[in-house]
Amino acid sequence: MANKSDYFVRTKRQYLLSLFLMMLASNFVLIAIWITIKNKLSLSTGEYTEILGMVAVVISIALALVLTNHLISPIKALWRLIIGITPNSSMPAPNIDKLKVGHELVANLTAQVIQLSSAVGKEVKGNEKDSNIDHNFIANNLPLPMFILDSGQNIIFANSHAGEYIGINSSDLTGKNFYMVMDMSFPSDNTLDSWMKKVKKDSATATMSWERVKMRVLDNHPTLLFDLAAYYNKDNPQDFESVIVLFDHTKQYSQDEQAISFIALSVHELRTPLTLLRGYIEALEEVLADNPNAELKDFMQKMSATAQQLTVFVNNILNVARVDNDQLELQLREESWEDIITSAVNNISLRAKVRGINIETEIEPNLPSVGVDRLSIYEVINNLIDNAIKYSGNSKTIKVKAHMSKEGLIETTVQDFGVGISQNIMPNLFTKFYRDHKNRAQIGGNGLGLYLCKAIITAHGGNIWVRSKTGEGSEFSFTVRPYAQLAAELKNSDNKEIVRGAHGWIKNHSLYRR
Repeated sequence: MANKSDYFVRTKRQYLLSLFLMMLASNFVLIAIWITIKNKLSLSTGEYTEILGMVAVVISIALALVLTNHLISPIKALWRLIIGITPNSSMPAPNIDKLKVGHELVANLTAQVIQLSSAVGKEVKGNEKDSNIDHNFIANNLPLPMFILDSGQNIIFANSHAGEYIGINSSDLTGKNFYMVMDMSFPSDNTLDSWMKKVKKDSATATMSWERVKMRVLDNHPTLLFDLAAYYNKDNPQDFESVIVLFDHTKQYSQDEQAISFIALSVHELRTPLTLLRGYIEALEEVLADNPNAELKDFMQKMSATAQQLTVFVNNILNVARVDNDQLELQLREESWEDIITSAVNNISLRAKVRGINIETEIEPNLPSVGVDRLSIYEVINNLIDNAIKYSGNSKTIKVKAHMSKEGLIETTVQDFGVGISQNIMPNLFTKFYRDHKNRAQIGGNGLGLYLCKAIITAHGGNIWVRSKTGEGSEFSFTVRPYAQLAAELKNSDNKEIVRGAHGWIKNHSLYRR
């Protein structure tokens, strides 16, 4: 019996011979036409060239058509064969004997495809009785909590580690809705449920992972903290639509949470001396206002800027702790947005001046009043401008712009022209403790400012986002609602303020589905 590779070599030689003969024939035809035209017609060189060019194009088209039909015939035969053996197919089997090229290769491949199809069919039938996931060795012995969900997000299978992890017998989990069992909260609005809704509409398969997911189990059970990975497969024949795997980090993440609480407690003790320090600095600045000593004035400006920076740090730590504990309340009142922007910029302009940076403001005239919590919005603006100062590099300009968006919201942008942000870290910018690993050694920070901005703006009913390009700077933008849009909420209130909470953890909304 011939070696299987021999069939391929023979087919290759047949293709080479066919191409050579057809190209040779086309060249002979072209030469014959040229000799005929030259002997029978008296034409200029340009006319000869034009006619021969047209003839060459016609011959090339004809040759391409012949070659295509000739060379694709083996592929067409295999295509008809594979389609023909699929279930419910009515396509007749190809007649391999008519092939002029690759006959032996196609015949050999045909035999192997039919043999493989038969073997797979027998294997599937033999394994139908073992298709139950409960008997799967890998699923049961995976040393991680794992859930398999159907298209209705009901639990088809939970391994023993999953049951042990959440304190429920794994056999009791089967058939229950996953979201009703798993009371999960996520550090951003990109929850498992929101992702699942999106991929069901847009994707056939998809994977995603989340860090620092929180879950409350029982009143007497400690809160679980873990990373979560999900795999989605649409129209799975066994209805195994989603696979969820948990990676426990309760000890590590709990230490982070405790560290924030401890730091917040310690930092709280700094507020009183820091307030006194800033008061003394302001008093000294007034005393030295008429002093001609420029060096002394520069010294006082740097002291004041440093005290302001320390104040922002203290406020960030305290407010992040309040957000995480759902204790930060915002009192939304009617305010002038132009006044807020101007006041916030004036408050931080000294720090920019120390760095030689100028802050420019562009505020659209006649903006409507807004419904905001003045102190917390100051923190948002201060954090964004503080980031712009830090990451301005050699640029000396920061722009703060405000206008009415097409959606009827007040949109504000803080733009710098500095180092910019890499695209691969953009999705994590508003995550707590996250900092760009490329420049965190050169630029100070604690990874809390943008996380706090996100929580505060979300509590105001707005959105926050970023546009950036490495080496060209960044634009951080956010929206707040005009005060008139809050009228309906005010009608249901006994006073002239609206109280909202800034929540650092977003509930998986499908938890409340019935």
